[in-house]
Amino acid sequence: MRRDAKGVIAALAASVLWMASASASAQSVERGRAVYKEHCAGCHSVDAHREGPAHRGVVGRRAGALKDYEYSPALQSSKLLWTRATLKAWLTDPEALIPGQAMDYSLDNAQEREDVVAYLATLRRLTAVPAP
Repeated sequence: MRRDAKGVIAALAASVLWMASASASAQSVERGRAVYKEHCAGCHSVDAHREGPAHRGVVGRRAGALKDYEYSPALQSSKLLWTRATLKAWLTDPEALIPGQAMDYSLDNAQEREDVVAYLATLRRLTAVPAP
């Protein structure tokens, strides 16, 4: 019986840690949304191109791959895949990651970069809904 109690306690502890992690992730996404609005939305949008390309579905997409946006030659030829790690590196120093690219903005705060990437990761690509 004692071993069963230890198992229950371990399961409860794991559940608490998982819930705390999920809560922290949700908070990171919300902070990221606010940072995006303050620092990114002047040039970017989630669903429409502006001075910079739209960001929906950016995680998992090849850099320079949207057909309806005119990227810099450096970004188009980079063959970079946007992952959480490459997005953080990009937001740290775009020019260091892809020399000759056109974005001249970076986020100095590591937590803000982490939060923006958490937010961007929630912006899944929209798929067409079949007609009835």
